Amino acid sequence: MLRTLATTVVAALATIGLTSGVADAATLDYVALGDSYSSGVGAGSYLDSSSCKRSSNAYPVLYAGQTSASLDFQACSGAKTSDVLNNQVSALSDETDLVTISVGGNDAGFAGVMQDCILGGDSGCKTAIDNAKAFVNGTLPGLLEKTYGEIRSRAPEATVIVLGYPHFYKIGGSCSVGLSDTSRGYINSGADALDSVIQKEASEAGFAFADVRPAFTGHEICSGSAWLHSVTYPIDESYHPTATGQAQGYYPSLVAALG
Repeated sequence: MLRTLATTVVAALATIGLTSGVADAATLDYVALGDSYSSGVGAGSYLDSSSCKRSSNAYPVLYAGQTSASLDFQACSGAKTSDVLNNQVSALSDETDLVTISVGGNDAGFAGVMQDCILGGDSGCKTAIDNAKAFVNGTLPGLLEKTYGEIRSRAPEATVIVLGYPHFYKIGGSCSVGLSDTSRGYINSGADALDSVIQKEASEAGFAFADVRPAFTGHEICSGSAWLHSVTYPIDESYHPTATGQAQGYYPSLVAALG
C-alpha cells in the first residue's frame, strides 16, 4: 500500500510544483510541527527517550521515507500553540518546502475533557465538552491565526498542510463497557467542533486542511477494527492513533491533501 501511495505522493508534489520527479524529491525540505498526533504517540518505535515520543511510525517519517525528503521532526507530545511558537517554528526558513502541523487539541484541554467524560458520567461529559467547545469557538481561532501567521512568515514559500483529528468512537459499536454512547457522541461532537475551527483558520491562512475523519470511519474505538487506542498503558497513549492509524489514516490523508 505505501509503495503505491509513494507514486501518488510524487505525482502530487509535481502537481503543486514541489518536485519535477522522484530524484528531485530528495531535496524536499520538510518540517513537521505540532502535537502528539503528529509526533506519533501511540504508534510505538520511538526514536529517542524524550517526552516528545516521536515515532518512526508517525506520518511525517512515513512521508519522508517514501519521498526521500529531508525531515526536521519537531512535533512533540503535549504541544499547544504556544509550544509550537516557542519551541518549534525556529526550524522553519525561506528554504522550507513543506510544513505539516496538527495542533489545537491540547489548547482545548483534551486530556482533562477525556478524564471528565470517563469519571463524570453523561452530565459531566456534556459539561466538559460544552466548555471545550466554548474555548474552541471563542479563543482558539486567535491562537491558530497567530500560529499559522508565524509559520507563513518564517516559511514564505512552503506548502503547508494542517491535519485535523479523528472521531474517537463508533456510535452503536462493539463496546459493551465503558462510556455510554451518549458520552461517546458528545466526544465526537467535540472533535467536529475542533476540526471545523481548524479548517476555517487554515483556509484563511491559505493552507490546505487534511480531514482525517473519513479515513478513520469504520476504524474508531468500538468499531471492532480500531486504529485508535482506548484507555491503555502508558496512559498518555490513550485516544491516540496506533501505527496502523498513522499509516492508513494520517499518511493517506496527507497525501490526498497534497494532491
